[in-house]
Amino acid sequence: MTPASGPVPALARPARLRPGDRVAVVAPSGPVPEAALAAGLDVLRGWGLEPVVAPHVLDVHPRLGHLAGADRDRARDLTEAWCDPSIAGVLCARGGYGAQRMTDLLDWPAIRAAGPKAFVGYSDVTALHEAFAVRAGFATLHGTMTAVAAFAGDPATRESLRAALFEPETVRVLGLGTARPLVPGRATGVTLGGCVSLLAADLGTPHVRPSARGGLLLLEDVGEEPYRLDRILTQLLRSGWLDGVAGIALGSWEECGPYEEVRAVLADRLGGLGVPVVEELGFGHGPTALTVPLGVPAVLDADAGTLTFERPALI
Repeated sequence: MTPASGPVPALARPARLRPGDRVAVVAPSGPVPEAALAAGLDVLRGWGLEPVVAPHVLDVHPRLGHLAGADRDRARDLTEAWCDPSIAGVLCARGGYGAQRMTDLLDWPAIRAAGPKAFVGYSDVTALHEAFAVRAGFATLHGTMTAVAAFAGDPATRESLRAALFEPETVRVLGLGTARPLVPGRATGVTLGGCVSLLAADLGTPHVRPSARGGLLLLEDVGEEPYRLDRILTQLLRSGWLDGVAGIALGSWEECGPYEEVRAVLADRLGGLGVPVVEELGFGHGPTALTVPLGVPAVLDADAGTLTFERPALI
């Protein structure tokens, strides 16, 4: 599938979840703590779902301990879950690192033939969000994962995902009270993005979108010092990937240094684009992480600190 050269397109939306649905939990990236997974599965069961843990979720690579098992096994788990007609959605257990290693091993023709399903994750899963958008044409959810602390521990994070999955029409307007304009203004477009270091790492690889032109770009990250964020954003600017972006929503910058230093970098690198930019919207690696649909038309109002979706993320 060749990336489109025009503005970021709206994508095919999956069906919403309903009590009794079976959902697969997969581990496309780093090793999964068993206790954290168990706590997350209990939450899913409390929502009336039947979680199905993929065969290799608790694997650890025999030589590369930062990976949740072999690349082909992780890819097989995701492909088989997606292509199983009894599975209504696929939820990632956690991020870390490794999604890029297995993205090209997924059976994309089979995934496209199976059609869209609810797919949830963030952080390293950004690579998969981009792949589902470009190679399958499916909308996805940038949201909390089953085996991360915020899912079991933060009620607002948990409720944001539950509502997005079961009652998407109730979460058309997103934004925490922390949101404020970095660059004022209002813009419309289709949402895309996620972890900014993963977006930069995709540049120059096959099957990636040529730019964020016309889109509303979500950016956040964790553990990147201000000078490294400067380098990442500068790479996106120099490559032309940010040319024509309609607006930018910024999330959390956990463990990236003092926020005023991070903010100075964001203002310096993004302020010159001449588009609305809202900061601290409330998604990403922060203590509360809103679920944000990707691939859905929306309106960004930086002055009001809101991202309003023109239609529900799920049908």
